[in-house]
Amino acid sequence: MHHKELCVPFLLSLLHSFGHTLEPYDLLYDNGIEAYYRNDFHKVVYYMEMALSSFSQLRHTKMSCRLGCRQRFPFQVTPNDRDLNFASALLHRAACVQQCEEGSLGAQSRHRVTEDIKSEFHRRIPYNFLQRAYFKLNQLDKAAEAAHTFFMANPEHMEVQQNLKSYQDKSQAPLIDRERRIYMDEYQTGIKLYDQEQYEEAINHFEEALKGYYRADIECRTMCGGPQKFDEYEYVDYRATLYEGIADHYIQILVCEHECVRDLSTRPGRLSPIENFLPLHYDFLQFSYYKVGDHLKALECAKSYLLFHPNDLDVSENVSFYESLLSYFMDPADVRPRKEAEEFVKRHRLESEILNSATEGLGFSYNEPEFWVTGGDRQDENRILSDSKLLDVTGLLSGKKAVQKIDRDLREGGPLVYDGIKLVHTSEYLNGTQRVQLDDVITEKECEELRGVANTITLAGDGYRGKTSPHTPNEKFEGATVLKALKFGYEGRVPMDSARLFYDVSEKARHIVQSYFMLNSTLYFSYTHLVCRTALQGQQENRNDLSHPIHADNCLLDPEANECWKESPAYTYRDYSALLYLNGDFDGGEFVFTEMDAKTVTASIKPKCGRLVGFSSGGENPHGVKAVTKGQRCAVALWFTLDPMYRELERLQADEVIRSLDQERKGRSEDLNVNPKDEL
Repeated sequence: MHHKELCVPFLLSLLHSFGHTLEPYDLLYDNGIEAYYRNDFHKVVYYMEMALSSFSQLRHTKMSCRLGCRQRFPFQVTPNDRDLNFASALLHRAACVQQCEEGSLGAQSRHRVTEDIKSEFHRRIPYNFLQRAYFKLNQLDKAAEAAHTFFMANPEHMEVQQNLKSYQDKSQAPLIDRERRIYMDEYQTGIKLYDQEQYEEAINHFEEALKGYYRADIECRTMCGGPQKFDEYEYVDYRATLYEGIADHYIQILVCEHECVRDLSTRPGRLSPIENFLPLHYDFLQFSYYKVGDHLKALECAKSYLLFHPNDLDVSENVSFYESLLSYFMDPADVRPRKEAEEFVKRHRLESEILNSATEGLGFSYNEPEFWVTGGDRQDENRILSDSKLLDVTGLLSGKKAVQKIDRDLREGGPLVYDGIKLVHTSEYLNGTQRVQLDDVITEKECEELRGVANTITLAGDGYRGKTSPHTPNEKFEGATVLKALKFGYEGRVPMDSARLFYDVSEKARHIVQSYFMLNSTLYFSYTHLVCRTALQGQQENRNDLSHPIHADNCLLDPEANECWKESPAYTYRDYSALLYLNGDFDGGEFVFTEMDAKTVTASIKPKCGRLVGFSSGGENPHGVKAVTKGQRCAVALWFTLDPMYRELERLQADEVIRSLDQERKGRSEDLNVNPKDEL
């Protein structure tokens, strides 16, 4: 059997311009963060720009290598020796990719990055550090560019919004999104021109948008060929056969490729895609071509749209109308939908069939979303009426999805269990559902004692993988769990009674929440955290960000879609939340509830010692914390679940420690009360 010679000089030549082995972007990013906290802003700029460049070059290298090797070693299945032919191409392609990537990147292990770091680059966090550094260096044009790039993916970030306005007042440079998707810009420009009835110009931009989209689709699918993930089983216990192993990995890749439709239709920082994004290109084009008198291309684009929505009556009528105009010159049946649209839809449907087959035959779990929802009645109804009058058109679809619903009976007003607790505000006063504010849950002495524990045992970045400022660079975040408190008590580093107090007050809060909301089943701890937020000196001037951005506790808040997505990585099993405050001697730090838009504040609560705020954890209760601008704000943060499967492991261990302590105390008490006659 003849094999192609394994040679990749043409690929490596593309990468020689890098000149040296690429530095890992996570290492450069960490160096930039360290420089930021040293106030070395020249180094911040250097390392952050290098990190962004490395991130981009890494992606470009992998994409170039995978595309080049795929073209060089295609899968050509023939009737004779088809297994060997496939395996040969597969092995040659794998070796080709490895040589190509390592020729520029060095060992692949150097570029394995945690999901947290990937997420920060996806959210454009490096640009937030850059905009601050450029501002400190008085490079306002670059500060504005970095701030704009960050803001496009984080439109809820009030501080950057204010900074951007300030930069614009002092700089005349145009704002550029350094991470923009060109095809989306072309599409948006086409929409504007279309609304202005400048159809010729709109056509040019829509056509460029389509070309860019299909290029981006190839790139997105190429980047799906990563390592296998073992989410549902431990790698060391994995005992799949050859075909099971291939099927497992291939289905993961296929899902990734299939979901590129969603990724490419989603604007930066958003969770939900633009509805009907790709088909709308053809819809706008069919109408625009009609307006400029090109009926053949109008028919071609209308038929392309119907590939996605074959039952769309309005566009079907348009097709009939265009065919009637062309019937004098040609056979309209000869006009086909565009080839790229036909191939795209055909492939997409085949992928759907394979994935559905995998769910039925292999037990693979996948629920295919509606990728091209039109939001009910088409709001951009580009329909040609029989009398050639036109309906008004609007641009993008703007249908809102239903707000998250709670799947249990909603009740409140149950007993507060303990004497002396004051009911301050109910859901009605707090303008929401399943909300309560209580005072005097613990005493001033207990607050003071718990703050002493916090100042001794809390660790910077605890619960956030060591990130000292997980929510804002203007504050230091510290935390500790109940088990850690008991461990410190056992070691004598804090009084055991004080460590026990942390355990007891959290248990007290659990009983109160369970009773007040009149729950019929037991409320279990999901996570218990003693937390403090401290304002960093010298970083509070003109501050407009939040100490903790607006969010929901068991779903991913999507303000633009007016939805909260109950899906990973959200803690979907959490049902109720509570915050027990330990002090109020600080500036700022108010707890706020908002509407689903994450902007409209419905209630604001100022923390103080002994005050407890309890609420259900879903999308009905978006909340956040205003900036702490002076001092330290401490609280016991509590999350609860109704599902015992998701009980907090450290809490169960803490329960065992408490039981041992109680038995030990009981034993000592019995020893002290022994009757002398019993010793005889």
